[in-house]
Amino acid sequence: MLKLHTKNWAAAAVLCLEGQIVNGETEILHNVVDSLPIRSSLILDLSGVSIVDAHGLGVMLKLREQALARGMCFELMNVSQPLRMVLEITRLDSVFPITPALEFYPYIAAA
Repeated sequence: MLKLHTKNWAAAAVLCLEGQIVNGETEILHNVVDSLPIRSSLILDLSGVSIVDAHGLGVMLKLREQALARGMCFELMNVSQPLRMVLEITRLDSVFPITPALEFYPYIAAA
């Protein structure tokens, strides 16, 4: 089961995900993103994600499109090495900006 909690700061919304981003487990992502107030950035923290399937990658692409349509930047953070390999193989690493850790966002770490 996919779990998430949201951290909202003045400049960004960080969705901390835990579990699997797979078919049948992604509805919560759509609901949360639809209900978010507009921020300058939407960041998915994937440190707690163990598996992402093809459907999950499609959902991440859709979330990116939704964020960009709302004028928000979309980024991935704390991507594990296995997931990074999947993104490289599918060439989605060129679509998703990937940030290694939270400390690169001083406005978040200070909140």
